Amino acid sequence: MFVKLYNENPNQREVRKIVDILREGGLIIYPTDTVYGLGCDITNNKAVEKVARIKGVKIEKANFSFICSDLSHLSDYTRPISNTVFKLMKKNLPGPFTFILEANNNVPKYFKGKKKTVGIRVPANNIIHEIVSELGNPIVSTSIYDEDEILEYTTDPELIYEKYKDMVDAVIDGGYGELVPSTIVDCSQNELVILREGKGVLEF
Repeated sequence: MFVKLYNENPNQREVRKIVDILREGGLIIYPTDTVYGLGCDITNNKAVEKVARIKGVKIEKANFSFICSDLSHLSDYTRPISNTVFKLMKKNLPGPFTFILEANNNVPKYFKGKKKTVGIRVPANNIIHEIVSELGNPIVSTSIYDEDEILEYTTDPELIYEKYKDMVDAVIDGGYGELVPSTIVDCSQNELVILREGKGVLEF
């Protein structure tokens, strides 16, 4: 399924169709405020295994992040965070950041492995925001890479559809994607560390 959605005003009927796909264990490719992402419902371990297979990684070693609609899901999956970190996230989200936080015991077991952290994303993109809000829980997310090392990320939804149409259940065309991924900020230790400089510039 190839669906065109507009960031300014995503069609709610199409959003509900996408959510039905996710609830049934399907995989989707969707726009964010940075690069296109590949994801599924966080609560469906078979779907998460499929995402890992497409990426060619073992689940326990995968650095998937969770896309949330806002910060209200934080305490569901992370240990309590300091006021400083919460204020920093509130100031910079929604936006092109992935915040690495300490995971709590609610994080699905297949993720944990030896990892004690989880990446949280709240993209400034209405399409994925509406999908996650309608679903009612986060989706697992990973970036779509291009085999072309120079480009790194595929930005054209039609090309993405051509490549992935047999592997996923829906590709959402939300316009051209970006070439620069999110900035990754590790807040799991005593001090903040920027693990990857991306599109986002932190405001303190």
